This record gives sequence, C-alpha cells and structure tokens, in this order.
Amino acid sequence: MNHTALLLLVLTVVFYYVSKRLYARFGKVWLGPAILAPVLLIAVMVGGDISYTTYISDSRWLVWLLGPTTIAFAVPIYEHRDIIRRHAFALIVGVLVAMVVAVGSSFVLARLFELPPEMARSLLARSISTPFALAVSDKVGGSRDLVGLFVIITGFIGMLLGEALLSWLPLRTRMARGAPFGAGAHGFGTAKARQIGSEEGVVASLVMMINGIVMVFAAPLLAHLPI
Repeated sequence: MNHTALLLLVLTVVFYYVSKRLYARFGKVWLGPAILAPVLLIAVMVGGDISYTTYISDSRWLVWLLGPTTIAFAVPIYEHRDIIRRHAFALIVGVLVAMVVAVGSSFVLARLFELPPEMARSLLARSISTPFALAVSDKVGGSRDLVGLFVIITGFIGMLLGEALLSWLPLRTRMARGAPFGAGAHGFGTAKARQIGSEEGVVASLVMMINGIVMVFAAPLLAHLPI
C-alpha cells in the first residue's frame, strides 16, 4: 500500500466518524455519513488528482466488511421476533409488493432511457441496503460500483420525500407508516422512520432486512429477466 492509498484510507475513516458526530448533533441530512463523507473524499481526490482506481485498489477490504455486517442483521430480527410473528402476513405481503415495485420500476427506467444492460441490472437492487445490494448485483450481472451509487441516490430521495408522501396516503398505524421507509429507502429511510417514532423505526428496520434477504434469494430468478 503506497502513501497516497494509506492517506485516503485514513481520511475515509476520519470523514465517516466526523460526519456521523455532526449528524448526531445537528440532525441535518447533508451532514450524514452517506453524504458529507463522500463529498469530502471526492474533493480531496479531485484536488490531488487521484484516480478512483488508486483509491479502491487498497480500500477494497472496506467493501468486504459489508459481508460480515449482513450477518449482524440477524440480531434485530431475533430481538423483534414477536413483531414478526404478530404481523407475519402483512410483512410478507408488504415485502413482496415492494420487491415487485422495485423490479418493475427498474425495468421501466431501463427501457425508457435505453440503459446498457450492466447499468439496467444494477438498478434492480437499488431499494435494498448495500450489503444485500452488492450480493444481488453479483448474481444478476450488475456493477458493484454502480449499484452502490444507485442505493445511495434511492435512499437519499426516499428519506427526503418519504414523510411528505405519507401525508398523502391513508396510512394511520405506526407499522403502516414505518414499513414503506424500510422497503423503499433502506438505511436512509430507517433513520428517518426513527425520527418519526420508535415503533416506526423498528418496523422500517425489520422490513429493510427482510426485503434484503428476500431479494438475495430471488436474485437467481431476476438474473433471467430480459432487461
């Protein structure tokens, strides 16, 4: 690992923790780790004329850590197993509907903008959290780099517009209001749901994880879509 790569690796970690602290203190969307940290890192790379290839070549292990992170998702599922048992049917139907909408909208966008196959297939996993999205991308023939970008964009838009859209929908229960955030905007949406209420946050978190698991198992079938 050369000095430039080491510096970028250190800055990645530093920017993440700084933005996390700033978001916790001020609660501004643009101060979150998924927004501020990449912007600062890109500014450093552009200013130093450093290529993405140089950065990722020695930082790939950070992406690898997303694998073990996926296993950790089992903990909250176990802790809230009572909620899953009580609302099993609603959760299953909600997740399936979310998956159909995500895949269907990806198909429409791909055809509408005549996207190349790799980009179109990368869109399929944009509505699930990054660890699951990377696994799905590998199975459907997408690009890991593109799917990461699409996941961030989708989550950010969902977090910004989700609450406004809910005000137009006849959803009154905490579960009904929390589920769309987890299904459509994964981690970003879950963070927003927690701001609305603790139960909404729990439901959003569960839906996010279940949705990701279902998409991973459905990936071999999605790979055969004519997209």
